[in-house]
Amino acid sequence: MQHSKKMSKGTALVTGGAVRLGKIFCASLANAGYDLAIHYNSSFEQAAVTAEEFRDKGVNCETFQFDFSKKNDVSDLITNVRKQFPDLNVLINSASVYDQATIMETPELILERQFKVNFQAPYLLTQAFAQQCKTGNVINIIDNKIAFNQYQYSAYVLSKKSLAEFTRLAAVELAPDVRVNAIAPGVVLPASVRSQDYIDWRIDGIPLKHQGETDNIAQALLYLLSNEFVCGQILFVDGGESLTNTGQNSANHE
Repeated sequence: MQHSKKMSKGTALVTGGAVRLGKIFCASLANAGYDLAIHYNSSFEQAAVTAEEFRDKGVNCETFQFDFSKKNDVSDLITNVRKQFPDLNVLINSASVYDQATIMETPELILERQFKVNFQAPYLLTQAFAQQCKTGNVINIIDNKIAFNQYQYSAYVLSKKSLAEFTRLAAVELAPDVRVNAIAPGVVLPASVRSQDYIDWRIDGIPLKHQGETDNIAQALLYLLSNEFVCGQILFVDGGESLTNTGQNSANHE
């Protein structure tokens, strides 16, 4: 059912948009006047519920299933979205997978999955978005772990570091028609398996000494969309945590 609504600013495709941070991005974009294309892989029920929530608020919203880990043509997702939303002008590459494994513990399957979903999919989606939409904004969701060499998450960290470099590369190639930027969140939405002790320990390592709010990430997204002179930037929203790794040095030696 179509609702009468204010003039749309366009349509935003949010990958992994049904749950967690992806859903926060969707809410922020809807409030800012965008229609929504919500991508999901296995979260069919959450995607349907999320879409219905937005439709109830008068937002034109549809869901799109796509599995980035399989061998398929990622550009089909952009094509499918544009059939329903010809005014697609924002791409948020938010979907990701996360496996904890050191280099020595990482099988080829995990390495492939991390790079296919976290790096290859955003790369090919950005390419297809630029080819088909011609103009707009791409925002890649990275992770403040790219500031550290946390080999305990080797494949994940490397896939996100690659996405950070891709953000800079794409920003240069695709400007001025498409602006490409990124957000690197810190401790904002810890996984439900994380204990309060763990979260307190993480907060102790953050200069601002508190956990981030989902609003902080939403504000970063809207800033990158609205500031037309920001290009190729990675906005760390992490309370300064990414600045804290000084390395071993004699001044700190007990």
